[in-house]
Amino acid sequence: MGNSYAGQLKTTRFEEVLHNSIEASLRSNSLVPRPVFSQLYLEAEQQLSALEGGSRVDNEEEEEEGEGGSEQNCPPTLYQMHPPPEGCCITDGFCQAGRDLRLVSISNEPIDVPAGFLLVGAKSPSLPDHLLVCAVDKRFLPDDNGHNALLGFSGNCVGCGKKGFCYFTEFSNHINLKVTTQPKKQKHLKYYLIRNAQGALTKGPLICWKGSDFRSRQTSAGACSSSLFPLLESSGPPAPFPSEPVPGTNPSAPLGAAQAGPASDHPSLTAAMGLAVFNGKDSPKHQPLVKNNLSAGPRPSALGILSNSGPPKKRHKGWSPESPSAADGGYPQGGGNRAKYENAGVTCMPQVGLVGPASVTFPVVASGEPVSVPDNLLKICKAKPVIFKGHGNFPYLCGNLNDVVVSPLLYTCYQNSQSISRAYEQHGASTIQPISEEMQLLLTVYYLVQLAADQVPLMEDLEQIFLRSWRESHLTEIRQYQQAPPQPFPPAPSAVAPVTSAQLPWLAGLAASSCNDSVHIIECTYSLAEGLSEMFRLLVEGKLAKTNYVVIICACRNATIDSCIAVTGKYQARILSESLLTPAEYQKEVNYELVTGKVDSLGAFFSTLCPEGDIDILLDKFHQENQGHISSSLTAASVTKSASLDVAGTPVCTSYHLEPHHIRPFQLAVAQKLLSHVCSIADSSTQNLDLGSFEKVDFLICIPPSEVTYQQTLLHVWHSGVLLELGLEEEHMTKQRAEQYVLKLDAEAQTKFKAFLQNSFQNPHTLFVLIHDHAHWDLVSSTVHNLYSQSDPSVGLVDRLLNCREVKEAPNIVTLHVTSFPYALQTQHTLISPYNEIHWPASYSNGVELYHENKRYFGLSEFIESTLSGHSLPLLRYDSSFEAMVTALGKRFPRLHSAVIRTFVLVQHYAAAMMAVRGLSQMKNYTSVETLEITQNLINSPKQCPCGHGLMVLLRVPCSPLAAVAYERLAHVRARLALEEHFEIILGNPSSGITVGKHFLKQLKMWQKIEDAEWRPQTYLELEGLPCILIFSGMDPHGESLPRSLRYCDLRLINSSCLVRTALEQELGLAAYFVSNEAPLEKGARNEALESDAEKLSGTDEDEELVTEGSALCGDSSAPPAGPSQGEQARSPPPGGPTEEGRAPGERQRLRVGWEPPAVISRHSPGLAPPPDPSLRTCRRSIRRSAPSSSSQLSSSGSSSSSMVPAAGPLVLQASQCSMTKACRQPPIVFLPKLVYDMVTATDSSGLPKAASLLPSHSVVWASSFRPLLSKTMTSTEQSLYYRQWTVPRPSHMDYGNRAEGRVDGFHPRRLLLSGPPQIGKTGAYLQFLSILSRMLIRLTEVDVYDEEEININLTEESEWHYLQLGDPWPDLELFKKLPFDYIIHDPKYEDASLICSHHQSIKSEALLFCADRGMYRKPEDLYVRRQTARMRLSKYAAYNTYHHCEQCHQYMGFHPRYQLYESTLHAFAFSYSMLGEEIQLHFIIPKSKEHHFVFSQPGGQLESMRLPLVTDKEYEMAIYKKYWPNHIMLVLPSIFNSAGVGAAHFLIKELSYHNLELERNRQEELGVKPQDIWPFIVISDDSCVMWNVVDIDCGGERSREFSWSERNVSLKHIMQHIEASPNITHYALIGMRKWSSKTGSREVREPFSRCHVHDFIVLNVDLTQNVQYNQNRFTCDDVDFNLRVHSAGLLLCRFNRFSVMKKQIAVGGHRSFHITSKVSDNPMAIMPAQYICAPDSKHTFLAAPAQLLLEKFLQHHSHRFFPLSLKNHGHPVLSVDCYLNLGSQISVCYVSSRPHSLNVSCSDLKFSGLLLYLCDSFVGASFLKKFHFLKGATLCVICQDRNSLRQTVVRLELEDEWQFRLRDEFQTANAKEDRPLFFLTGRHI
Repeated sequence: MGNSYAGQLKTTRFEEVLHNSIEASLRSNSLVPRPVFSQLYLEAEQQLSALEGGSRVDNEEEEEEGEGGSEQNCPPTLYQMHPPPEGCCITDGFCQAGRDLRLVSISNEPIDVPAGFLLVGAKSPSLPDHLLVCAVDKRFLPDDNGHNALLGFSGNCVGCGKKGFCYFTEFSNHINLKVTTQPKKQKHLKYYLIRNAQGALTKGPLICWKGSDFRSRQTSAGACSSSLFPLLESSGPPAPFPSEPVPGTNPSAPLGAAQAGPASDHPSLTAAMGLAVFNGKDSPKHQPLVKNNLSAGPRPSALGILSNSGPPKKRHKGWSPESPSAADGGYPQGGGNRAKYENAGVTCMPQVGLVGPASVTFPVVASGEPVSVPDNLLKICKAKPVIFKGHGNFPYLCGNLNDVVVSPLLYTCYQNSQSISRAYEQHGASTIQPISEEMQLLLTVYYLVQLAADQVPLMEDLEQIFLRSWRESHLTEIRQYQQAPPQPFPPAPSAVAPVTSAQLPWLAGLAASSCNDSVHIIECTYSLAEGLSEMFRLLVEGKLAKTNYVVIICACRNATIDSCIAVTGKYQARILSESLLTPAEYQKEVNYELVTGKVDSLGAFFSTLCPEGDIDILLDKFHQENQGHISSSLTAASVTKSASLDVAGTPVCTSYHLEPHHIRPFQLAVAQKLLSHVCSIADSSTQNLDLGSFEKVDFLICIPPSEVTYQQTLLHVWHSGVLLELGLEEEHMTKQRAEQYVLKLDAEAQTKFKAFLQNSFQNPHTLFVLIHDHAHWDLVSSTVHNLYSQSDPSVGLVDRLLNCREVKEAPNIVTLHVTSFPYALQTQHTLISPYNEIHWPASYSNGVELYHENKRYFGLSEFIESTLSGHSLPLLRYDSSFEAMVTALGKRFPRLHSAVIRTFVLVQHYAAAMMAVRGLSQMKNYTSVETLEITQNLINSPKQCPCGHGLMVLLRVPCSPLAAVAYERLAHVRARLALEEHFEIILGNPSSGITVGKHFLKQLKMWQKIEDAEWRPQTYLELEGLPCILIFSGMDPHGESLPRSLRYCDLRLINSSCLVRTALEQELGLAAYFVSNEAPLEKGARNEALESDAEKLSGTDEDEELVTEGSALCGDSSAPPAGPSQGEQARSPPPGGPTEEGRAPGERQRLRVGWEPPAVISRHSPGLAPPPDPSLRTCRRSIRRSAPSSSSQLSSSGSSSSSMVPAAGPLVLQASQCSMTKACRQPPIVFLPKLVYDMVTATDSSGLPKAASLLPSHSVVWASSFRPLLSKTMTSTEQSLYYRQWTVPRPSHMDYGNRAEGRVDGFHPRRLLLSGPPQIGKTGAYLQFLSILSRMLIRLTEVDVYDEEEININLTEESEWHYLQLGDPWPDLELFKKLPFDYIIHDPKYEDASLICSHHQSIKSEALLFCADRGMYRKPEDLYVRRQTARMRLSKYAAYNTYHHCEQCHQYMGFHPRYQLYESTLHAFAFSYSMLGEEIQLHFIIPKSKEHHFVFSQPGGQLESMRLPLVTDKEYEMAIYKKYWPNHIMLVLPSIFNSAGVGAAHFLIKELSYHNLELERNRQEELGVKPQDIWPFIVISDDSCVMWNVVDIDCGGERSREFSWSERNVSLKHIMQHIEASPNITHYALIGMRKWSSKTGSREVREPFSRCHVHDFIVLNVDLTQNVQYNQNRFTCDDVDFNLRVHSAGLLLCRFNRFSVMKKQIAVGGHRSFHITSKVSDNPMAIMPAQYICAPDSKHTFLAAPAQLLLEKFLQHHSHRFFPLSLKNHGHPVLSVDCYLNLGSQISVCYVSSRPHSLNVSCSDLKFSGLLLYLCDSFVGASFLKKFHFLKGATLCVICQDRNSLRQTVVRLELEDEWQFRLRDEFQTANAKEDRPLFFLTGRHI
């Protein structure tokens, strides 16, 4: 029963009373309920008497509702509390589960509120200072009238989460209310709870359990109004965040506290989008006044002004505004659900509500008697007064509430300015008091006094005045706190005499005395009510006709003041009242006025203006007179043209041609900046973007739902070639193929976006760039859609798609927001890091042009600059005569919205101008000079071009219904004037395409050389050269680009009341333009007459233009022709059709050869009369016809000079030229509303336009009034940081909940923001970015690998021993042992190394001479640089961490679910070896996910053994390796190895591996595993090995020498499995493979196996090679040295020739990273290798390099100093004992081992030219050396660790017997003593 009347209006009253009567009888024990009919018919009289007498009714019963009061006849003992369950909590403020419910405790905690429930505050008698938080079903709570609450209760406990309490008694027990009377929800549920801007839960408005007579009155007034516009169900969604207190306000007086709307079956009826703000408060709840039956209202009261409010609940017999519970009374004001969404802290969404009187109420603090608003106030005043609530209490208003508007903006401003800035709170500035209320009001009066008659007050201005005043008054204290540390007792403030409340009225009156009564002060004695009554009386009597502002002050109550300010000026009141409408309400009100025919009175008025009757009658008369023949003066063919002809004889316009497609330098620079930022994300340590894992780029561009923008973006993508470059499409792609890459954010977008997400999920190795173009559009939170999804599916679409969890978490999606107005994305809660913002670069830096371009951008700042003094004529203008007419009509039609009036006036002006140009000269009096200029140029422009090109006039009509009216009217006038083929009228609607007539379509095709019969223009760019009026509708532009032929941008109809920065700048951005850099814009007067000057004077039937010599237009005695010279033809690209090659993929680009501003303008000083009769424009015609018309005056801005045009003067013929040439010479001329013009052109002290200081966007609010001003010197980055600090998003903003996610740093890591001025080329920049990003990824997936042939192939003797089994997959051990070892080095990296001779190779002298000369002329440092490489695309098997994609390795690389990404532990491993002389401690960095592969000792957790790959690196390289090789196991070498070479790493790896082998054998032996079964092999690979290949052989037959082969890439796993499967593999000591080369021939792969040197990638048997060591001191050739040691030990080295390894080129690292410099000098001069050694004890400069490196480098380049006989003497090599050192390519060596049982070459027949003894050990003896023979004069070089060892070695080896030594033959490496130099001794063989 309780919900039976949910959707009906007619019977609601009776059912409500009946419902409450039954409820009262159910609840009462003894009281008899009041009869239903007495409630219905007597209640109104009681309320009326309460109003008239000001007395309370039934005071004693009202008092019973006080806290702790008892019910009549119901003593407390009658109610027995149930004892709480045993063991439960009974603490006050806590529930029985022990959870805290107090508001102060849980205000910042997230609370789960089920759908349909509201958070309310319950009062407990035991906790009078606290509220307990409860969740209650809103159906059981009253509406704003105190009615319609269902019987009973349904609630949840927010503490413990217990749900389903069906009785309030049960619930009160659970939350420990501890009451002495029966618990009742009306008594204890006191307040709604709301969240403030910081997200904290605060006390909101009172829950209205009782009806209000004032509310019922307004309900009647609202619902019964005959002017109500029917509410549309689909008109827009309500707001999900109705409550939004403004930061800094007192939470006890919230500005907004709305609840959810009515029943869920009518969600669209909740008027909650922008809360109505009346009586200084926001609405706490929204009344469901209008249900299904819109025409029926509540039954009117017999008393007239009072309708019946609902019956009071039991014992609520009376009610008056004085009662304590009446504090939340409210009433509607004005027409519509008016919220000042710019400043009031309420949402800015499209609203649902009444366009007539508002249906939304709000709480106010009321006092005193109500004030009656006079009838016919609007009719008398010609405008609705706007009353701003100020300080203190505000009285109730009653009566004609529709004719006033009440706003809380000033109250909010005062409250914000009362809060001390946080910047000073941190200094403990308790003594710094906020600005006083008296001073606030006085400053407000000062501000209003200085406002001009045509200015409107702005809250931003007032806030800054308050801030400056506060700072000045506390300057001393602020400086103390800023300069000194906080003191425990801050100094007392200086004594400044404050303004007292008694002084305030007198001071205010004094301030207002000088303003000619524009500000009127009313002082009240008792309350504001008397002042308001006085003001209404004065208004009705007409005594405030000259007054714009009335300030009412009541300063006599308790030393506090009450105040309010009424705006009564007609101009100001209209603008302010209309500014309180949201965009949706604005459109509804306009639509309402159109539908109801209210605008008919405007048409009737216009008819009376024309002396010859209705304009339509004139039109019909003209049409009939001219039907059948069109005046030749208007045909383009009648113009005398000197046009060139094409081959077919068709006239050709030289101004209309294509420009080659190119990317401008600015766009390329921005694209590179974008790429740089993406790389920065990838390079950061956060691992948020792994660029290396991507192989290609894909993208999706999201744009607003504009068909023109959609087609325009498609063309950009298609012509840019980005799809081909990214490999997404094939050649000859059609435009339709590009459609899948552009997403229009409309109702169908979700399906396409899901496909995009699915594609990104299925292609993890593709980087998807999600581009959100025009990103400032639709920032509505998806929560709005979730709450009200039935209203409008497109609400919150951007948030639902682009901010969904899949996009945020996808590692392969980068989101790029692109916008010209990024301010709403730069708040305290933004998702975009300031480091990820890319701003369009400035053109100039310190006067230097950064990027040379032949075009210069002409944007908002340049337009503003053109209005400054020193420029000849401004491009920004306003039309004073138009504004004057609008103002006059606004007074005549006060009930019509100004947008309707402005539109009708402007359309009338255009119609009259067209008629005047057509010959009806009397109509010139009914248009403005500006509109006549536009129309003349529009109609005459096609005459001046051989092809008929004309100019475009953009007529901006934001409101779509008005745009349709304008289109129909102008099209009708055009048709009646027979102008259909002279210019087109196009209605540009975002939701539809472009419609062009057949005649103009034919012209466009001809101009653009389009053959396609089906072609239609789809973008405005394709209208290039078309003479047309483009009526551009839609509340916001959506990024549509306009063609170069745009000549006039008529913005006179933009909504001037919506003063926010984004709205203004995007409207002015329509005119943004490119001008040629070749003709700079000149300052000062120009002597050239522009077409607008001449055409203003042209007649309607001339076919040439004349300029009067000596005329005031020219400003000089001579008047050169306005046309450009032949060389100044425009070179701009044509529109973006299929033939458009010249348009850059950015925005439209227009070349301007010159700029010639018009001389006659319409920017008039305030107060100047409108210009004289528009007939002045026809003065040339009067001259030519010698007509006796009166002389005309030519007026311009600031100039009242007039000149008489002589009756007969010499005339100068102006050459005819195409309007395209003219249009391309200057930016368009922009006409603005006067209010916007003043806002844009006004600047602050820094030169910053005032518009830039406005609130940046509707969807944000200022964080504080205590904010500094923006400065003109701020860069884009500084502006971003400013907005990030000083703005917060509204609850409806999609970023609002970002900080609630628990992260202080809420930035999304893969999100970027590109901002730049409108139409500057951002689209082209980000498309170019996609191209270079793709190129970079391809480059990243490619690597330069060495591509060199093997060397010394021709030195190898054709031995009789070959491995002839060509098809063997593995080597046969017995056959392999018979192969001779090939000593010759074939690796091309050793091209400059010494040859190794052996008895197996008979070396031919010619070959040796060739080899000796091969390195003669190569610089030492060029070896690396000049090595040949090949660019290779990395395969999926590449051993390169970031590109590695094979599944098996992914398992190794994979992340363990138990551990966090890249979490690693450092483990120590003790290791000792005798050669090191000490035990060393190795450290392993082991990822948690890999620890199970290791064995640790049980007691101490020490590492014992391991079975996994390691990355070995030096200590100082550890951080780099960890970054680039994450999740790998690292072996960090001890610090003593930091200066060691590669030999040390190899040595340690080998020794550690053998140590580990022994440990593992011992461990496995205990488990029963034989030692020989433990795998003895390790793989040692350079980190430059990236890919492996296998050669597939196809043998012709068994043992055939002919075969075919092919090479393919395989995984390392494949190769290792093959090698490990070799029979007898443990008999091989070293296994390797070829180095890959593209030049590999069949000779290299013919034999499957070779016994030779192996390099770079080896499989090492640590068991067999236990006694063969790497030389730990070596930097170079250590692998050759080790190979020779292994072979000489009798072990087998096998190279698999069918496998090859690719090595990438690495420019850094290895021994090349050692830069050998002087140790003592800071001079970075290079040291030559000859200086690497010196004589001992000399004063030679010591070098900062390891001794071993100096030795090896010296021997490589200067060994001929030690072995002069060996130079190029390959038949007599140098004997090298137990080591191989590179002595340079011109010296050969013969390696022998001194170890017993070694395999050495036979040297019996060789005579050596030298002997090299390097750190020889005890195996080398005198007898060993006597086996070898030397040439006479052969040289010896002995190298030892110190001089003592050197002498001992000479003695021990008896060298002096055969070798002669001299003292001067002793050398050392150029090291200091502490660096342990090596010592040399050289001698000659005797």
